[in-house]
Amino acid sequence: MSDDVLPSQAALSAEVQTGTGALRLDLVRRLAAEGLGTALLIVAVIGSGIMAQRLSGGDVGLQLLENALATAGALVGLILMFGAVSGAHFNPVVSILDRLLGTASTRDAGLYTVAQVVGGCLGAMLANVMFELSAVNLSTKERSSPALWLSEIVATVTLLLVIQGCVRSGRANVVPFAVGAWIGGAYWFTSSTSFANPAVTIARTLSDTFAGIAPSSAPMFIVMQFVGLVIAFGLVRLFYPRPHLRAEDPDE
Repeated sequence: MSDDVLPSQAALSAEVQTGTGALRLDLVRRLAAEGLGTALLIVAVIGSGIMAQRLSGGDVGLQLLENALATAGALVGLILMFGAVSGAHFNPVVSILDRLLGTASTRDAGLYTVAQVVGGCLGAMLANVMFELSAVNLSTKERSSPALWLSEIVATVTLLLVIQGCVRSGRANVVPFAVGAWIGGAYWFTSSTSFANPAVTIARTLSDTFAGIAPSSAPMFIVMQFVGLVIAFGLVRLFYPRPHLRAEDPDE
């Protein structure tokens, strides 16, 4: 599908994903929302990880719980904040899946990805400075094993299915709460703690804290996230073949 037949698909995607209250804003404003939203998401992930580590001593389970709750809550707020502006993707695989499904142009998906990665890195630097650390503080936390890689596939597939399942069944208004709840849970039922986001993965290499990931571990996480994207694309086409199927009319 060529870009010339999708003149306003990114704006349409934002409207579809956030209900009838969507704003049709220009690309610059949408990119700013994606960059700032991803930055604030990373601030929540890394900042809550640092705070949990400092306040909860050596209790790693409690630290993870605090990190998960803060991240889940922040996600709900951020999607409500920016959903009507840009669709509140904050995640390259979400944007690229929209492109594959025909609800975003190649240009918009590519620029969203750049904004998300840049915003995420700036958010990591901000979180570090907020806690009196060096702005760039490369992580030494190795996360590398087949179990972790499999977890990233599962985490990415299920996150994308949660989003598309809500949107394509006419329940876009519950996306903020569904995504927040799912990510909060996935911190615990995946051994990788559910990164499920290439921009977040890259950003977390910049902080040698509880939420960090060593730069050497990040590439394989990102590869597995894109594997999850491909699987999710097939499953969305299988389960939700029509984009706006109403929940009350499943047989139409």
